Amino acid sequence: MKEHCTAVVLAAGRGTRMGTQTAKQYLELQGKPILVYALEVFEQSAVVDDILLMTDKDHVEYCKKEICEKYGIKKVSAVAPGGKERYESVWKALCILKERGQSGFVMIHDGARPFITDEILKRVYEQVQVQKACVVGMPVKDTIKLINKEKQIKESPDRSLVWQAQTPQAFELSLIVEAFERQLKEDCSHITDDAMVVEKQMGVPVYMVEGSYNNIKITTPEDLVIARAFLNV
Repeated sequence: MKEHCTAVVLAAGRGTRMGTQTAKQYLELQGKPILVYALEVFEQSAVVDDILLMTDKDHVEYCKKEICEKYGIKKVSAVAPGGKERYESVWKALCILKERGQSGFVMIHDGARPFITDEILKRVYEQVQVQKACVVGMPVKDTIKLINKEKQIKESPDRSLVWQAQTPQAFELSLIVEAFERQLKEDCSHITDDAMVVEKQMGVPVYMVEGSYNNIKITTPEDLVIARAFLNV
């Protein structure tokens, strides 16, 4: 029997690097908010049972009416306020799942990544059932340099072993909850993704799952140009 899988979609950020008054996840691409693209994929996916949409407190009602109701996103079981930092929004979502007594798996996805596909969701769900902790990503195309604070190159890692992390990141629910419970007792300022918490706190391997080079996170105005190009292909 299929185990329950919740998609946590993070849409609480302001996106200051975009330089717009409107938060990036609500900017429109071909007449539709960026956030809606990802939600529609989760809505239609057979591996996702429900969606938690985490937004800022000022957009909770907006998301209910202008996103979920308007675009027919019926799998959203809750629209809830997140936190100032990404890890705070994730933890608040995990707390909702804990209060429900839920088990199974969770996929954590950036709402500003509109080009996730059902094929990727199927791959990551298949892997997380076996590996318990997975991150969608792709091999980097450029040579990577590790530098020190003086910007001196200290190392050039083997490019074949360097991947760029994307989302969703998928975990057995009990594993990620315990990892966050431990992490929140320590400094969280360096936490930039969920896999870091599991890697540090649980001592279990986290596996990469192939995503797509199209699965970009829209962060700057240049990314909007790329996104429009993808849609026009």
